Order: sequence, then structure tokens, then C-alpha cells
Amino acid sequence: NMNYPNLSACVADLERSGRLVRIAQEIDPVLEAAEVQRRVYRAGGPAVLFERVKGSPFPMVSNLFGTTERTRFLFRGALDGVRKLVELKTDPGNAMRRPWRYWDLPLLAWRLRPKFVRSAPVLAHRTTLSQLPQLKCWPLDGGAFVTLPQVYTEHPDRRGWMKSNLGMYRVQVSGNEFDPERECGLHYQIHRGIGVHHAAAVRRGERLRVNVFVGGPPALTVAAVMPLPEGLPEVAFAGALGGRRLRMVRPAGSGQWAVGSQQDGLLPTDHSPLPTFLPVPADADFVISGYIDPTRTKPEGPFGDHLGYYSLTHDFPVMTVTAVYHRPGAIWPFTVVGRPPQEDTSFGEFIHDLTGPV
Repeated sequence: NMNYPNLSACVADLERSGRLVRIAQEIDPVLEAAEVQRRVYRAGGPAVLFERVKGSPFPMVSNLFGTTERTRFLFRGALDGVRKLVELKTDPGNAMRRPWRYWDLPLLAWRLRPKFVRSAPVLAHRTTLSQLPQLKCWPLDGGAFVTLPQVYTEHPDRRGWMKSNLGMYRVQVSGNEFDPERECGLHYQIHRGIGVHHAAAVRRGERLRVNVFVGGPPALTVAAVMPLPEGLPEVAFAGALGGRRLRMVRPAGSGQWAVGSQQDGLLPTDHSPLPTFLPVPADADFVISGYIDPTRTKPEGPFGDHLGYYSLTHDFPVMTVTAVYHRPGAIWPFTVVGRPPQEDTSFGEFIHDLTGPV
């Protein structure tokens, strides 16, 4: 089946088809891994699986989307369906004029609904922030960053996946003044989806629950950067692009998710209770779970950005991390941004392919 349930299936398929190489030697996530990725990308090379990462038990993979050809290969089973959905969004009259082209529309629409399941591989194991690969891409970067994060929030006034936002916002996991075990910097513009949720939390005087997913089916990563029309949640689009409904789990009430409660010893007792736990994709590789205290900031950056310059240090919201989960055999995907072209350039071409009409 070419519609991958998870990242491991995708990596195996790329390897079978000669589109991925393994590096068995230990690689340092500080500067070295990023330099390898930049050279491989420039050469139009394959995806790269770094089997041994210094300071972390988790392997890393990069360059998954390094060529437009490879990206099309990853989504070959679902591209036609996604294009049909985009056409109909652009001009609903198409369905009347060419009904035969859209015969499979009910199936496509069904895939937009996440499938809620009872248990999830991603909740099988716990780890800590400092055990994650500490990827630093450029010499002046303020610390280690997650470069393919999928940051999930729900609107505090209208909870549920229908009004959720999944965006790729910068996440700094170490350096500066961050507590290396329980704080991340979150960098986002206030007009983005998460900014709207943040503003609503400030208005209500409460913290905003946040989950950062890493890995999972490749469709989830692409969905996080798609410029989607208002009212189409990214988790729905991930089902269409992945060719299968996105499996999600609602962790509320299950014992292992009672994080941030007093027995963790993490949170002082005088805090207001946290809102309900957010759902997570069952097949993500990692979930960093926590919350933003809407008024608290810390310096974030510098960061070698995709404009080809460092964005400098500024105060941004802090995410307090209450738990880090990972699936068995978890793989940490990453990319490098910086002076174009880099992998995000190929990413952009693919997105333009899909959404051209819109």
C-alpha cells in the first residue's frame, strides 16, 4: 500500500525503491547533520537515515522532500484525489459539468474525517526533551530546534478538531534561558492560527494547551505547512493527502496522560486546572505535550532562517512541557532552512503543484 500509515513505512518504501541511504557512523546533531543534509540536497541526492545520533537514542531522517519527484512519489496514491478536492473548492460547479471525474468524491470526503481510536503507538514510551536529537543547523543558532514540528492547538472557545490548527511554527528545545527538561520556545506571528487561539486564551485568562507532533505519516508534515482555505482543518487535509483517514486518539482520562497533575511533582498546586487534553495522531513518532502561559515569554533565537539571514533574538511565548512521548522505533525527521535553495524550496514547489488553482 502506497498510502503510508506511519513514517517507518515511508522510510522502508523509500529504501526499497533506492530513494534512501543509511549512514551507520555516529553523526553529531550539532552542525554536522545539517551540513550533510545541505550537501546531499544540493547534489539532488536521496533521503538520508542517520542511524546513530550523538547524545540521543533516536535515529534521524532528512531530505524526505528533497526533490519534487520524491515528494510526488511519497503521495502518488492520493495526488489525483487531492487535486479533485482542490478543483471543487475553487469551482464547485465542476461536479455538475464533469460528474464522471468526481465519482469517488464520497470516498475522498470520508477520508477527511479523522478516525478516533482507543490506543496509540505514540503513547507507548516516554522520554525527555534532552534525549531528543539536539539539532543545531548554523553556528550562531541560539540552541537546538525542531525543524519539522507540527504544532497543534484548539480554539479555547470552540474545542475539537473541526476548529483545530496544525501549523509549522519554530520550536527551540534548548539553549538561551530555557530549562532543558521542561521548556521550549515557540515562535509565531500573532495573525497565524495559533495566534488566534493564544489571543482567545489570554482573553479567557487561561493557559493554552499545545501538542507538538514530530514525524508520523508524511502527509501530516505537509498539511502543517499547507495554505489551506478557512474551515478546512489541517488534520482533515492530512487524511486526503495521505490516502487514509488520520488515526487520532483522545487521551483524556487515561491514566498515563494525567500529566501536569500534582503527583508528577511538575506543577505547583496553585495553578488553575488545565483544559482537557488535546487529541494526538496515533501514529506520530513523537509528541511534546504541554501548555503556554499566555503572558510568559523568554528570548528565542537567533535562528538561521529561510530568507538566508539569521532572525535575531526576540521574546516569544514559552511552552511548559509536561510530557514527551514516542512510538516504538521512533524516527526524528528534520530539515535545514537557510540560504535558498534548501529542502523547503522543493516543498514549496510541491505545494504550488497541489494548490495552483486556488
